[in-house]
Amino acid sequence: MELREVIGRRRSIRFLRPYMPVEPEKIQMMFEAARIATHWGNVQSLRAVAIHRHTAPQEVLDALKAVVVGWQLRIAPVVIVWYCDPEQVEEQGNRLRQLMDVGALGFGPEDVKRSTLEEKFIPAFKEIKDFLKAPGLNEIDCGQGMAQATLMAYELGLGSCFLGTPDGDAILKVLGVPSHCRLLLMQCVGYPMEHWEAGGQRPRQPFESLFWMNTYGNPYPRSQAVVDELTRDKMFTRPAPLPERAAELEYLERALKLKAPGLF
Repeated sequence: MELREVIGRRRSIRFLRPYMPVEPEKIQMMFEAARIATHWGNVQSLRAVAIHRHTAPQEVLDALKAVVVGWQLRIAPVVIVWYCDPEQVEEQGNRLRQLMDVGALGFGPEDVKRSTLEEKFIPAFKEIKDFLKAPGLNEIDCGQGMAQATLMAYELGLGSCFLGTPDGDAILKVLGVPSHCRLLLMQCVGYPMEHWEAGGQRPRQPFESLFWMNTYGNPYPRSQAVVDELTRDKMFTRPAPLPERAAELEYLERALKLKAPGLF
């Protein structure tokens, strides 16, 4: 499957087969994709715990909570708890030295690179390390790793859906994660029970209201030829609502014995 088609299929799949475990090797592939994602300064603050529902302790399963759509956590064969470890910033100097050793910093002869790194780059990062540990930059680059893991999941025939929670500290505590870490999102993973279109492409704001060229308010030009090409490559799929969606939801609710699945 081409990347464009994978992106087109990558939408939230909420209904997963609760009876069908996910092979650990496929979760590993998701983690491998996340591990090699770019991260500022090569810090790599993204971490995760994969909870397999069929083998995890009941205490761990009971700790998984979300404000809405919590039923997804109860049926998902795997829930990945993604979190950020901001203390990885303390290793910034060593990570930069690794980049220099493999020629990734890309400036000057060897002696100039070494002195610039040790006398300017590393001290500059140390001065702002508290800022770098605060929520913001780390979360952005963690998001890139999570996105790559999600694309890998869809490439492997899996479905997934991200959930937020205000109970992050409590969940991480039950998992034994150090208290300085921050929960990012929970990701339900499994084999789709619903059709991959999941009711069709969700409504999105117009392209011209989101992206600008050179200055704010000057819409980025949108070529219809590009849209047509991406449509042919199946990145754009049928828009919601699909005519069969209501019947599909009714069937899924009965099969999984769910009540008001859109909320709880």
